[in-house]
Amino acid sequence: MHPLHRILPTISFVFTFAAAQAQLGGTSVFRVLDVPSSARISALGGSPVAVYDNDINLGLFNPALLNASMGKQAALSWLPYISGINMGYAAYAHHLDSARVTLSGGVQYVDYGTFTRRDETGMDQGSFRSGEYVVQVGAGRAIDSVFSMGVNLKFITSNIEAYTSTGWAADIGGVFVKKALGLTVGATVRNIGFVASSYTGTKEKLPLQAQLAATYKFRHAPFRMGLSLDNLQQWDLTFHDPNTVQQIDPTTGEAVVKKVTTAHRAMLHAVPNVEIMLSQNFMLRFGYNFRRRQELAMDAKPGLSGVSLGIGLRVSKLHISYSYAQFNPAGASNTFTLAMRFAELKHGTAQ
Repeated sequence: MHPLHRILPTISFVFTFAAAQAQLGGTSVFRVLDVPSSARISALGGSPVAVYDNDINLGLFNPALLNASMGKQAALSWLPYISGINMGYAAYAHHLDSARVTLSGGVQYVDYGTFTRRDETGMDQGSFRSGEYVVQVGAGRAIDSVFSMGVNLKFITSNIEAYTSTGWAADIGGVFVKKALGLTVGATVRNIGFVASSYTGTKEKLPLQAQLAATYKFRHAPFRMGLSLDNLQQWDLTFHDPNTVQQIDPTTGEAVVKKVTTAHRAMLHAVPNVEIMLSQNFMLRFGYNFRRRQELAMDAKPGLSGVSLGIGLRVSKLHISYSYAQFNPAGASNTFTLAMRFAELKHGTAQ
């Protein structure tokens, strides 16, 4: 059977399932699951990308990207987020030669900081902390020379003072890799699951998301072009601000209705990106998130809203990545990621 005949049913399942479970921001919980805490992914627009190499951080978002070259690799990431919020994760991967399976495990956290506890009269009652944690295990396996599949399982917990909310989730991914063409295509359904216990007793939805990504590596040029498509479980991502002042046409006296074109709706899903591989030890990365710009940019001063960029460095046996992502002039994120393969330390040479 041709390899494409295997990946097409998987992609079809991914998006058919997701369409029946559509959710978006504001209607679901544990949004930490969607924050790109990997510097490489953040620099490329914040959406999981389809690159089949030895970067364990990619495999944590699409488990089908887990492969043998990630074996005995550890990664750490830190993201000082907006308003004093801190995020990060630690991960490790191990390859089982006998089963031809690559396993991964990781812990992600969000620290919302310290808050002041007050009673109904406003009296200071001390302080408390709040945070969220994700414990994740995953497995990826190559089905043949061009097609791989993988699964992540996640336990999520959120804590506010003495109150706790928990949930369970899974990611399912498939990847098609044709090295001779420089083409990689990946499909993922992320955060399939349920809330086990909630703060209010009402079981909210998890931030389910269906994604499709593709990259093309030029054979004789140091460029890898990519395009990620987010939230394919829901076609119309147009945001309608309830606080927008209604404009009236002075000629007709009727309300002015701004038409949203099909092209605009399509662009709200698209995240184009590019990696420039200046050498094996130095990369430049750029991404553009159209929906982020539309939702967060200030009309009077949009600046670089939606734009992200970063670098990747290899210093001795250590892989260092950094990214900068602009939300609006009032806020941006800086992400730092370190990765190292213990096998390289043992043998003293790069694998």
